Amino acid sequence: MDKRDELYAESFGSLYDRIRAEYNIDESNYRSDSIKRGLRNSDGTAVIVGVTKIGSVQGYLIVDGERVPIPGRLYYRGYAIEDILNAHRQAGTFGYEEVAYLLLMGTLPTAEQLSHFHTILAQWQTLPSGFFEDMILKAPSPDVMNKLSRSVLAMYSYDENPDDTSLENILRQCIQLIARFPTIVASAYRVKRHYYDGKSLNIHIPKEHLSLAENFLRLVRSDKSYTDEEAKLLDLMLILHAEHGGGNNSAFVCRTLSSSGTDTYSAIAGAVGSLKGPLHGGANKKVMEMFEDIKANVKDYSNETEVRDYLVKLLSGEAGDRSGKIYGLGHAVYTISDPRAVLLKQFAEEAAEKNGRLEEFKLLESVERLGIPLIMEQKKLQIPMCANVDLYSGLVYSMLGIPAELLTPLFAIARIAGWCAHRMEEALTCNRLIRPGYKSAVKPRPYVAIGDR
Repeated sequence: MDKRDELYAESFGSLYDRIRAEYNIDESNYRSDSIKRGLRNSDGTAVIVGVTKIGSVQGYLIVDGERVPIPGRLYYRGYAIEDILNAHRQAGTFGYEEVAYLLLMGTLPTAEQLSHFHTILAQWQTLPSGFFEDMILKAPSPDVMNKLSRSVLAMYSYDENPDDTSLENILRQCIQLIARFPTIVASAYRVKRHYYDGKSLNIHIPKEHLSLAENFLRLVRSDKSYTDEEAKLLDLMLILHAEHGGGNNSAFVCRTLSSSGTDTYSAIAGAVGSLKGPLHGGANKKVMEMFEDIKANVKDYSNETEVRDYLVKLLSGEAGDRSGKIYGLGHAVYTISDPRAVLLKQFAEEAAEKNGRLEEFKLLESVERLGIPLIMEQKKLQIPMCANVDLYSGLVYSMLGIPAELLTPLFAIARIAGWCAHRMEEALTCNRLIRPGYKSAVKPRPYVAIGDR
């Protein structure tokens, strides 16, 4: 502890309890239908604050004022996510670039348009001259999401026209960011490994003829090697995570910032910061940490009683990270099923069979099957709940040899397409500053002169 830290501790150390008391707000203040805590209605449904043509998330119907659970559906510009994924799986093609085009432009591209889009993305995958050395290499970060956010903000300095909010300029900035996210993440990870983990520093250059999924695997691996099967599995993961409606936290942050008239880089950096949180995109990393903890403490994965008993310990805050949560279960919108989780479970089982990891997959299945009724009983829930996208995504990524610290950054690499579409929609159509209100919990009081306190 240096002198500055000592001075800080002396000045504020004794005030922590008092400060906590000042920030405490009694729950009784929230007992009003007019207060939409977390932008949620009292029944848990979302407060509708806008209209979008980008993505649609459906997990229930409202019938006579009541929520009626339905199997979850996810649409990108009106196209069901299952249809998009299955089309590319059957054709054996990479699909993320097509999805990015669809989200940005609003329509599926022709073969010529998609080829042109590929060419533009390929040309912008390389970082600006000096960017890697000055922004990534000289200021390494132990957290790749932190470095991604800072790198997005730094892109402002490399843009000759950063503040122009015309459609033409925002679209250019968005396509550049979609192209550069994989390069930034891979470079930040390689530098992090070197400075914080003592590994060799290998930096690779993107190849213009490769897809974004192929280039990411090439950039992030020391030997640049990958199989076509691996790249196409990663591509499917990117498609699944590309968009999830305007109501998810990071997209809403992007739209809120965009509503102020700020620049693209500020809006997207805000979305990255939101995604980093463990209650949002960071949940996939928390699932894997929980899963490793379960594997270390459950001796017989096939023993349902043993698995259930440990899940009870997790829920009671006696095990794991002591949060009282089983990560990967439950969703704010989906009830009967999360369509992304349904597809991911299928991918995970297929990959587990090929990689000799079926035992781990079956353990995750047990967490889903046994954990849901435990949570519903604990919280006295009547509406069904389901596994969410995070439960199986970490296992798929681990079978691709991708470390846990890259799970949330990969989420960002996928979701940048959705964020950019919401950035454009907000900037072009809404024209009103998003400004929610807060009820004051403090009554007026007279100012007291310092000598009388």
